[in-house]
Amino acid sequence: MKALVLSGGAGTRLRPITHTSAKQLVPVANKAVLFYGLESIAEAGITEVGVIVGDTAAEIQDAVGDGTRFGLDITYIPQERPLGLAHAVLIARDYLGDDDFVMYLGDNFIVGGITDLVDEFRDNRPDAQILLTRVQDPRSFGVAELDETGQVIGLEEKPAHPKSDLALVGVYLFTPAIHDAVRAVTPSWRGELEITHAIQHLIDSHADVRCTVIKGYWKDTGNVADMLEVNRTVLESLARRIDGDVDNASETVGRVVVEAGARIVNSRIVGPAVVGAGTVVEDSYVGPFTSIAENCRITDSELEFSIVLRDSSIDGVGRIESSLIGRHVQVTPAPSVPSAHRLVLGDHSKVQIHT
Repeated sequence: MKALVLSGGAGTRLRPITHTSAKQLVPVANKAVLFYGLESIAEAGITEVGVIVGDTAAEIQDAVGDGTRFGLDITYIPQERPLGLAHAVLIARDYLGDDDFVMYLGDNFIVGGITDLVDEFRDNRPDAQILLTRVQDPRSFGVAELDETGQVIGLEEKPAHPKSDLALVGVYLFTPAIHDAVRAVTPSWRGELEITHAIQHLIDSHADVRCTVIKGYWKDTGNVADMLEVNRTVLESLARRIDGDVDNASETVGRVVVEAGARIVNSRIVGPAVVGAGTVVEDSYVGPFTSIAENCRITDSELEFSIVLRDSSIDGVGRIESSLIGRHVQVTPAPSVPSAHRLVLGDHSKVQIHT
């Protein structure tokens, strides 16, 4: 059995972060979201992985390499444009051959991994198996309709009037039967080859399509709010570890990780929180559910329920919360006189100003 991991896509909902970085590499608890998926695949006993890459191919390849660090053998499959999940299967045909495979969306996060799901698929081997979870607003997802026996009878992609609250989770398992189905579908109104349409083709052809409704935690980390929520969830399982330097004037409370090479000076860190290698936190407060990556500097500030990417500095700005701060960012106070805001903002930025 192989895996097909989708790591293309523009990540428009995470702009401006994704103007300069692949969305799958944005860190959760100081580890790229993509890495959690690759680790889950390895834990399920799958070693051959094809990774679909697009405009950020060089960055993905630099971060993941040949897969050795994950116990995987990785092959990169270029996709010129993100033309849909079914298109990814289409272009991976030669790599996948006649093997069964799991398709995993690289920006999805599932607590507990996929081992049980893969084992169930191997035992029963339906033509396709999908994961479903109940969501509050299914209009943003692929949505499944089940009959009274729990059998999948219909799928819709981002419907205006959903027939259920069961959304497709970004993990799918297929036999080679899916290859005829992806060749049979035509582009949707979005101009994409939808995997929901391909699975519907299987259903209409009376293929064996099964579903598993998961009750565990799943998130599509495609926007800032979900990214912060996943970060919170991962940090809740953190084990306390102090490998860096914490001076006598500082306090660390609860599940706090201070990586080797980090320094905490005259500050208070309340977990769960992680401070990356080479980072200095001085005269500051870092509150729960905060991840600070490597080589950052936090001075005379308060930070809570936030993610700070590497090589950034926050100096003397009071309190920051519910924020995602990119790489090589400088956050400083504005001059007190004149009373005005000075902004340099990229496309698709969002700013909230207290007046």
